[in-house]
Amino acid sequence: MNPTINRIIVSALALVTTVATATDFYVAPNGSDANSGTQAKPFATVERARDAIRELKKAGPLKEAVTVRLDGGTYPLAREVRFGPEDSGMAAFPITYTTSGTVPAILDGGSRITGWKKHDAKLWVATLPEVASGKWYFRQLYVNGQQRVRARTPNEGFLRVAGCPEGTPKTADYHKACQSFQFKPGDIRADWSNLQDVEVIVYHFWTDSHLPIKSVDTTSNLVTFAHKADKTFTDDFTEDGARYIVENVFETLDAPGEWYLNRRTGQLFYYPKPGEDMAKVEVVAPFSPAFVRLEGDPANRRFVEYLRFQNLAFAYSRFELPPGNANSRQGSATVPAAIKLSGARFCSFQQCRISNLGTFAFDLMKGCSDIQIAGNEIAHVAAGGVRVDGGTESEPPWDRTRNNRITDNWLHHYGLDYPSAVGVLLMNTEGNTVAHNEIDHGGYTGVSVGWVWGYKRSVSQNNRVEFNHIHHIGGVLSDMGGIYTLGVAPGTVIRNNHIHDVTANQYGGWGIYLDEGSTHLLVENNVVHDTKFAPFNIHFAREVTVRNNVFALGKLEQVSRGRVEPHKSVYFENNIVYWREGELFSKNWKDVPYTFYSTPPKGKSKGTNTVTSTFDCDWNLYFNPGQKLEEVKFTKDATWAEWRRRGKDAHSKYSDPLFVAPEQGDFTLKPGSPALSLGFQPIDISQVGPRLKPRLINSP
Repeated sequence: MNPTINRIIVSALALVTTVATATDFYVAPNGSDANSGTQAKPFATVERARDAIRELKKAGPLKEAVTVRLDGGTYPLAREVRFGPEDSGMAAFPITYTTSGTVPAILDGGSRITGWKKHDAKLWVATLPEVASGKWYFRQLYVNGQQRVRARTPNEGFLRVAGCPEGTPKTADYHKACQSFQFKPGDIRADWSNLQDVEVIVYHFWTDSHLPIKSVDTTSNLVTFAHKADKTFTDDFTEDGARYIVENVFETLDAPGEWYLNRRTGQLFYYPKPGEDMAKVEVVAPFSPAFVRLEGDPANRRFVEYLRFQNLAFAYSRFELPPGNANSRQGSATVPAAIKLSGARFCSFQQCRISNLGTFAFDLMKGCSDIQIAGNEIAHVAAGGVRVDGGTESEPPWDRTRNNRITDNWLHHYGLDYPSAVGVLLMNTEGNTVAHNEIDHGGYTGVSVGWVWGYKRSVSQNNRVEFNHIHHIGGVLSDMGGIYTLGVAPGTVIRNNHIHDVTANQYGGWGIYLDEGSTHLLVENNVVHDTKFAPFNIHFAREVTVRNNVFALGKLEQVSRGRVEPHKSVYFENNIVYWREGELFSKNWKDVPYTFYSTPPKGKSKGTNTVTSTFDCDWNLYFNPGQKLEEVKFTKDATWAEWRRRGKDAHSKYSDPLFVAPEQGDFTLKPGSPALSLGFQPIDISQVGPRLKPRLINSP
């Protein structure tokens, strides 16, 4: 035998003997993977600790819990750390990865950029050989932990598409895929450096299209892209040109805090902000695409189980849209995540901080169940916070994803690069709980439930969205809500949420938004106020119950419904609607006749009934302090008397609900409120939002 190989084997056996009886392993930034993993001789990497536990388990099943303790400091990640079924703990003896002290342990996917040189009076430059060789590219840059802006035009606001030669909503379906548009003279130039590295980002409807330039014709003022967007280049459903910006243009590097990356030469240019000394600042570009992957094999019942990640920090992940992908799916659903789970059960991420991401934070994929994402801070992410998806009704049952808990997290400043991303996105999944989270300062919807449009079969059922505080979201796109639902979803409950300050570009900006085919949901005990459009909105739905909510201070409308269908859409009962401006019931609240089968008495043949009521309203309290009852229009064409003649709100009242301070967002009822006499149950929002505070508030 080769003497060198013999020494390696002997050393490995000695290492196994050293750690075989240990229940704690230690990792430190100044450790070594040749060490034994004790507190005195820690490992250097999480991967080495994982492998040590594998060796420990070769002696037989775990007999006690195992903890991997990471000393405070930074652990560079060039690639994601993978865990398979062989890395599982047991119900009685879980395996935990955690920080060992009070200084955060940071799993860091970034690369520090040094070697800055003065380029001219304003700009500094560093050369990155990995970029020039095609091995690395990035679209985010951070200086002292804060994201900086890629050189863009305009510096503030948007440009406008001047013409759509491939069609507009009047001349083509708005879903028509388009690859070019006309621009106003001077807005896009053919002589920009490295034109193919320039990216046009178009904001329209509920998606944002990211389009590399293929060519620019300044004679016809036509820009053509390397691939198509999935919609016409118009602003929502108007004939107006869509808003857009142009990024990564060297010639527009003209404002402090901007940067530009030349893919051909590998040169990174930066315009420092006042007070930034390039010899002292920390400049980080994301390098690793992901941090952690848990990957089991649900088809063969081999799961990753009982792994816990606690009190760790994760920072800096990288992603670029692949060629041909314009980010066209709703919710930025094709953008990956930094922490990925598939075929995992009974695992958890608790009280961690995940920040400065070019991706989503978490992705719970096929075959995941009983996963807990709790008490984390998710901050400054390009896309969304948590996405949960699994097998559909046509896929094998073992691919179903269910019974996961996303609770007590603080998600803020999301959708920074992909504003169509959702804070918490439940797609094809069932039995999940999204509770006690705070979700704020995002580009789009806070929580989205369901992924089947219309009344087709869906596996999305029995999901609970409750006690969440969702606020200050939206503004860039349209067609969004604090909470958004899709499709048939029996057993799904939306309750005790506090939603406010929701806005949108043109239409949308609703509080609770039941979109296409939302069916058999319960919406109760929510306080929703200060929205651009209605605090409560239905596009089209079937047999949803909406009761004991406060819907208040919508700017343009209070309660809206888009489509009348020949069935009962909503039971709207025992709610308080309070407004100062805008319509009360907006859009389409007409009734149409329809027939349904009734259950016959015993011994009788089946009967049918023909009715006209497509919605029921009763036992509600309405009030506008600036209008007398006789001045109120319930819809554009119906007074209170006319509304009641249609069979609506027979027992309802128009009276001041006696809120404590509605203009300050306090909708507590004073004693003697007329809502109480209608059976309204006071809503306590003091329990809304996280019950656990992330322990890593001061980490990067």
